[in-house]
Amino acid sequence: MELPEKGALFAVIGKAGITDDSTVVVVGRTVEPMAVFAIADAARVATTLLYAGIEKVTILDGGYDKWSAEGKPASTDPVTPTAVTFTGAENKEMFVTKAYVEKSIGKSILVDARDSNAYFGLSQAPWEKKAGHIPSAKSLPSPWFWTFKMNEKKVPIYGIYKDIDTVKEMAHSVLGEDVSKEIIVYCGVGGYAAASYYVLTRMVGYQNVKIFDGSMQVWTADPEAQVVKYRYQ
Repeated sequence: MELPEKGALFAVIGKAGITDDSTVVVVGRTVEPMAVFAIADAARVATTLLYAGIEKVTILDGGYDKWSAEGKPASTDPVTPTAVTFTGAENKEMFVTKAYVEKSIGKSILVDARDSNAYFGLSQAPWEKKAGHIPSAKSLPSPWFWTFKMNEKKVPIYGIYKDIDTVKEMAHSVLGEDVSKEIIVYCGVGGYAAASYYVLTRMVGYQNVKIFDGSMQVWTADPEAQVVKYRYQ
């Protein structure tokens, strides 16, 4: 889930006909193959485009699933964009390394965007060598920002973001209201972190948010890296 090399990324963006002043709407899925991960995928695309220097990037709330469920028009006709040479400017301060995070412990606000069981070390993903969270990190799970429309069988039809007032209240309760404070978000492999970045910057208004792209996959690969676990385990 880490960023692609600049040349490969810019080539893909250019083939899609996107320029640095384009308005881009990211249309993703929200319930397939796994609901919460599907929403995060669209956010990952959006934040990658922001990193590439495209300022006007937004996400279709509810994705294609909500669009389809509401009977909006759809087409099966192929669309071939006119390729361009993309010449954006990378936002190199947007993503940070493990070394940067290590120096920021106790100074910046670290945000763990995984679910609370992962944060407390009660569960462990296969890509994580240790259970727990980075020292000093606060828990603010990305799935808290989403809600799902269910059918009569309690199966999710689509997922959407909670309203802005609710999202702001949730973020402020954990991170405070100082929009200038440096915040570093991470998760397991970079999906939830991207979603949190999008929410915190685009919906809440924090101005100094960074993503630890390697997240717990990279952090726990270091046997010397400290993690904090639920103390009653």
